[in-house]
Amino acid sequence: MTECAKRAHPIRVLLIAPSLEIVGGQAVQASYLLSALQRAPEIDITFFALNRPLPRLFGWIQKVPYVRTLVNIALYHLGLLRLAQKHDILHIFTAGLWSYTLWTIPALLIGKLYGKRLIVNYHDGRAEQHLRNWRTAGPTLRLADRVVAPSGYLVDVFARYGIRAQSIFNMIDADRFHYRKRRKLRPIFMTNRSLEPLYNVQCILRAFALIQQRYPEASLTIAHDGICRPALEKLAKELQLRNVCFIGEVPPANIPELYDAADIYLTSPNIDCMPISLLECFASGLPIVATKAGGIPYIAKDRESALLVDLNDHEAMAARAIELLENPDLVEQITAGGREEIKRYLPEQVKAQWIALYRELHTPDAIQN
Repeated sequence: MTECAKRAHPIRVLLIAPSLEIVGGQAVQASYLLSALQRAPEIDITFFALNRPLPRLFGWIQKVPYVRTLVNIALYHLGLLRLAQKHDILHIFTAGLWSYTLWTIPALLIGKLYGKRLIVNYHDGRAEQHLRNWRTAGPTLRLADRVVAPSGYLVDVFARYGIRAQSIFNMIDADRFHYRKRRKLRPIFMTNRSLEPLYNVQCILRAFALIQQRYPEASLTIAHDGICRPALEKLAKELQLRNVCFIGEVPPANIPELYDAADIYLTSPNIDCMPISLLECFASGLPIVATKAGGIPYIAKDRESALLVDLNDHEAMAARAIELLENPDLVEQITAGGREEIKRYLPEQVKAQWIALYRELHTPDAIQN
């Protein structure tokens, strides 16, 4: 086939990522990107979910944890072997650590087997830990033609380990969210990070205890779930907190309602990359108090688009939240900054960057990392 004939055909991209059945930022971003690229005539994109549904005949396997994992991995490998050869580029969403080992390394090896162009789209604030402690991390990442991260924070981490990466932002469909201009706030708080150790939700509970000393009527909604939930519910009782509601998993379609109902968003991770929740707050006009974890300062500037505090500093988090309740001018200032910041993450801009990268890799002289 001549080069002109090749260019006449769309670039065939296999997007490998979690489906929305797995609650999390990767699944949401993959969904956004898939939707945007399906409308691009120069791209022929196919979605391949990490969490492959089992045939109905084998549904019982879903109830057997270790067997379920082995069967899912086998189905994943077989599906990749079948689909990878039909595509020009494998675009692989990944977290770090075990997830990277189980799902991303096989995709890289299969892609190499077929001589395909490979993009690792890395979404995990634990990249430093991964590169430092896992011997497989560096060598396998170098198999990719491009390593892409949503935050300059991760680009800087990779650079320290001799891996060249580039940043393409996460995208957000701002039209999904209702922008409500806020000034004089009610003491109605929310958070919606997974209840896992790295997100340090106990810091929020300790901050809320101090807030409630000043505002007894204050309320806090804690969305989503995780292994820390029992300990967090116990801590809420020990702190004698009132009006704290653990509401469990929330479907993506219902998330905008949570932002609209609240007046202040709290998040206190110790490790983070580029939390989509902050972009969603920007799009909702919801003022943010957050820790300076990982990539957060790369997207939220203190006293410009959010209020930022040091890690594990629940006293500072409470003080900044109270400052918002008592300073309407500051509320207007940071929410206006967030509304301006969100323009960098709109789908058309981010989609154009991905298409440009696909085109670059699709040329015969594309250079590997």
